[in-house]
Amino acid sequence: MPELTQALRLAVTGGAPLGVAVSGGGDSVALLLLLDDLRRAGGPPLAAVTVDHGLRPEAAEEAATVARLCAQLGVPHDTMRWTEGPTGGNLMDQARRARRRLIAGWARARGISRVALAHTADDQAETFLMRLARGSGVDGLAGMAASREAEGIQWLRPLLGIRRAALRDYLIARGQGWTEDPTNDDPAHDRTRARQALPVLAGLGLTVDRLTATAERQALARDALEELANRTARAVGRIEAGEVLLSPALADAPRETQLRLLARAIGWVTGGHYRPRLSALADALDAPRRATLAGAVVSRGKTGLRVGRELRACGPAVAPGQVWDNRWIVSGPDARAEIRALGPEGLAHLPRWREAGLPRATLVVSPSVWLEGRLLAAPLARPEAEWRAIPARDPLSFFAGLFAH
Repeated sequence: MPELTQALRLAVTGGAPLGVAVSGGGDSVALLLLLDDLRRAGGPPLAAVTVDHGLRPEAAEEAATVARLCAQLGVPHDTMRWTEGPTGGNLMDQARRARRRLIAGWARARGISRVALAHTADDQAETFLMRLARGSGVDGLAGMAASREAEGIQWLRPLLGIRRAALRDYLIARGQGWTEDPTNDDPAHDRTRARQALPVLAGLGLTVDRLTATAERQALARDALEELANRTARAVGRIEAGEVLLSPALADAPRETQLRLLARAIGWVTGGHYRPRLSALADALDAPRRATLAGAVVSRGKTGLRVGRELRACGPAVAPGQVWDNRWIVSGPDARAEIRALGPEGLAHLPRWREAGLPRATLVVSPSVWLEGRLLAAPLARPEAEWRAIPARDPLSFFAGLFAH
């Protein structure tokens, strides 16, 4: 099927090593075979990964089946296991986040900077319907991007323009089997219900092609809105002590721009990869004094909005030189120390903290250095030469929209 090969050649360029996520389902097996053909024709080196979530008894054997196929092809393969398991709540969302985290870690360990995912045009249409049902705005309805940076990895979706049925036809023509995940037919999941609704909607003219074309137009609208948000951010925003400050002039911007910049600020402060829901953003924007959302605190005062980190959402302690809470890198002379949030208990050791000129709420979530229960340093609250805190992210990325979701 030359159209499949052409789609891959257009989406996967350059010679940098490429990873591919393979579950054993039809879409990902087809992607594996297509990328392997590309590799043999002079394309990039290829390695495959499977994530065993441990949620079904068959999962281990399915991963082993993928491993055997990769061995036949001569493609290196690893299986990553979700050992922590779910903690309650939205199981599918937790599994998705764990899968992305495990694959990103695998890729970094192998020196791979880009990973191909097997999402198809059908997946795009299903995603559009799911987000429409949730009341998503332009960003959500823009659907999945063909290329996206997250967790230090470029995620490619080279099959977004290809129908699922075409991939099944390709596998049948090659005599290659695949595994059907029974959870794909479970009506308890939103995606299953969206998939089952597509044939009915097609009778109304809402075909997969029509839905994906609409998502593409929404993406164009999103890009235009992002450019307006960039200009507004430069006019009303500034970064201070790892937090985002938005001046009262933000209120003069269109409502959509206000919500967009608030979402961007939350993402920049927390390092989160998923934008909060529109209704939650609106509630936080309209809060008279203070609101918490997605690990961030939004405070309103005379100088406008201040978006900072929520104390209870701060990450665990790390060693000096490591990234703490996705926000700071603290370095100093004693490798035995640990870096964690200053907290109220740490601030109590600093009676002159007001001299730092920063709000108390900012300082309690700032990095601090501890050794055997003793506070050694608080670089933001009490700057000193021995211990330095450097932002883990470029402040300019907020103004360029690199943390917009």
